[in-house]
Amino acid sequence: MDKSELNTELVEELKKFIIETLELEDITPDDIETEEALFIDGLGLDSIDALELGMALKKKYNLKMSQDKEENKKYFYSVKTLADFIESQK
Repeated sequence: MDKSELNTELVEELKKFIIETLELEDITPDDIETEEALFIDGLGLDSIDALELGMALKKKYNLKMSQDKEENKKYFYSVKTLADFIESQK
């Protein structure tokens, strides 16, 4: 399996994980655009969602988060940026 296939699999896994973790009703993985913003615009998540999602992702993928809030915002911008971040930590 090459890297792009793995990333596609991870992207789908992340979409499902976001829906389950945040208990988003009436949303399917197909409703979440891979490169669309997760917060404010796009999916419309808020800071409490960010905290909850961040803790769940940290636990599931054993992520090391930066102390720099601006850097973390970049990782959490979209499903694609999250997938890239997770890949970079493997």
